Amino acid sequence: MRARDKTGKIVEIWQISRKGPQPTWVKEAFAKNYLVWIDNHLRILLAGISPSVSQNIKEGATGSLGGGGFLGYSMYTLGFPGDVIDITNRKVLSPKQFAKSYKVISEQDIV
Repeated sequence: MRARDKTGKIVEIWQISRKGPQPTWVKEAFAKNYLVWIDNHLRILLAGISPSVSQNIKEGATGSLGGGGFLGYSMYTLGFPGDVIDITNRKVLSPKQFAKSYKVISEQDIV
């Protein structure tokens, strides 16, 4: 899904949900364990995902315990069902924050 942020920039988003639709980048992020369900919340490694996970891997933007780039504190963010991931700007927003600063757009709105 796409939205416009308050600057007018078109961004890729996903509303966190166990049963809702998932864009390709979300499916890939789950497969790579960048997104992991833990009880009723989602552990998110924002540094590892983008709309193109494969591009991040090529650029070396992902790490591992064996010497990767992001080993350390504060590397994960938590999200809850209903929160929105703006992967373009690498943010996790509450529904209230999202409604205040973003507008969901359809494919025909993209110019």
